Amino acid sequence: MTTDTKTPADPMNQAVQEEQAAGPSRAERLSALAQQHGALVTLIMAVAAASVGFDTFLTGDNLQNMAVSSAFLAVVALGMTFVIVTGGIDLSVGSLFALGGVLAAWGSRYGTAAALLLPLAVCGLIGLVNGLLIARSRLAPFIVTLAAMLGARGILLSVTDEGSKTYLVDKDSFFATLGQGKVLGVGAPVWITVALFVAGAVVLRRTRFGQYVYAVGGNEDAAALMGAPVARTKIAVYTVSGLCAGLAGALNAAWLVSGVTILGSGMELEAISAVVIGGTLLTGGFGFISGSLVGVLLLKVIQNVINQIGSLDSAYQQVVSGAFLAVVVIAQTWLGRRRRVL
Repeated sequence: MTTDTKTPADPMNQAVQEEQAAGPSRAERLSALAQQHGALVTLIMAVAAASVGFDTFLTGDNLQNMAVSSAFLAVVALGMTFVIVTGGIDLSVGSLFALGGVLAAWGSRYGTAAALLLPLAVCGLIGLVNGLLIARSRLAPFIVTLAAMLGARGILLSVTDEGSKTYLVDKDSFFATLGQGKVLGVGAPVWITVALFVAGAVVLRRTRFGQYVYAVGGNEDAAALMGAPVARTKIAVYTVSGLCAGLAGALNAAWLVSGVTILGSGMELEAISAVVIGGTLLTGGFGFISGSLVGVLLLKVIQNVINQIGSLDSAYQQVVSGAFLAVVVIAQTWLGRRRRVL
């Protein structure tokens, strides 16, 4: 005759199981909220401080100029968000932005459709090639997109005869209206940017493709084992990044009514900074479209405040932005380690 005996439960294991069943702790939730909404809180504080310190900060003209100038960087940052969430990087967007503007201005002589489709086709194709080399040939994103940055700048110089030609946009054309027109008192580029960000947020958070983007960034090998199309996802995000950079350049050309060849230098770093400041991890697997928009606005507020001070050189914008980015990355790293420990 045998008797059933029960092994005494390990108090430590039982406590761990109970904690896991109870869900994330309060400290974990606070860390996640800080990582997700810290930039928004900082933006609100910066706007409040600037409003008190400068009488001209909250004027309609200043806010309008800030919003429109932010729109072009925001569109570039939108595409960059998809890339960085997958754990990649795109250094070509600054050159693609400038190339898109020149191609749009050149194509505007043939109508609005040509002014928009030409930069989208060329910049999207360059983004597609980036994605193919990274996903299929397994080359490092840094090297591939660096080569694309130099190649796009070379195409730009070729189209403009080493920068000696500046193509102008007809001020009375519909294409110019896309850059200079207003809807309900707000610049048309701002509305276009808002629409793109809403669509991007839906795609990233509510579609299967968005789930693949997060999965690839979180753990590429695990994503492949789960059946996620890793290569196609990478190709798609770099293509999206190229399209966004080309569109931003086209809208900027419509706003300036010309294709300025010297624009876009360092814009890739600004876009990366905005995305990281907005809470997206450079290691991939975590990020938000709305956070990137907040990051762009925060950078523009800082730049505007420096301009309003007047006595500071414009170079201080880069110093402040760089220092702020370093603080954000350190904070993200600390919060990420804290969440893992908890």
